[in-house]
Amino acid sequence: MSNPDSFYAAALAAHRLGERDQAARLCEQALELDPDRKDAHELLAELFMHGEHYSQVLARLHAHLKPRTYLEIGVETGATLRLVQPGTLALGIDPQPVVRYPLAAGVRIFSETSDAFFASRDARAELGGAAVDLALIDGMHHFEYALRDFMHLEPLCTRASTILVHDCFPHDRRTALRKRETYFWTGDVWRLIVLLKKYRRDLAIHTIAAPPTGLAMIRNLDPSSKFIRDNLAALCDEFMALDYAFLAEDRAGKLGLFPNDWERVRALVDSPPA
Repeated sequence: MSNPDSFYAAALAAHRLGERDQAARLCEQALELDPDRKDAHELLAELFMHGEHYSQVLARLHAHLKPRTYLEIGVETGATLRLVQPGTLALGIDPQPVVRYPLAAGVRIFSETSDAFFASRDARAELGGAAVDLALIDGMHHFEYALRDFMHLEPLCTRASTILVHDCFPHDRRTALRKRETYFWTGDVWRLIVLLKKYRRDLAIHTIAAPPTGLAMIRNLDPSSKFIRDNLAALCDEFMALDYAFLAEDRAGKLGLFPNDWERVRALVDSPPA
């Protein structure tokens, strides 16, 4: 096959046969020839993502968990920070926030990078001495940034806390590039999930299949763990060398895909930490 129509037709056939990974590979081949092919993008999304948009899932988590504290890395327009409920103390971190929404009274924004924030500020003190109950990593879409964000956040949490990671389930190689070439861009945040599943098996990691690019939910945290901090350079080297082709087989399993069904998600967050 040498044209996008043929690859897309083959992808549809594989999808109908229930061969999800094969359908995804064929869609990606169609997109290599025609990067803006809408139907191929839509089929890729349909293969793995379903149900409510990730922001709706985040809103449900806020309403259900009623966190005392919340920390969000990557505020941008404030579209997700506005989901913070009255009574929650919240910190938003973004080097260039352009907030377009009204925010709850307990929300404060720090206009700096997350690295600068964690290097110069005591996040617990900023939260009145309390641990972080709920956090969202949605900042720079590069693996090493997301890894450092997780490394800084986990010690601020308790075992019962939840860390969420957005943009961790890429559609195709081009939108997963480290250099942004498309409007729709996930970067290589997916590498963080693969790393944690390999080396931090004590964690409970589920990537909710929420459109457009998944929302990983990480629980059973260990605030005393120093594994990432003690091995940061080696971990970066190992997983930066991991090619996107790693996801060609069993993408759902490797990234811990979990059904985007609120009753099942709620059961996860209601289960006590191990």
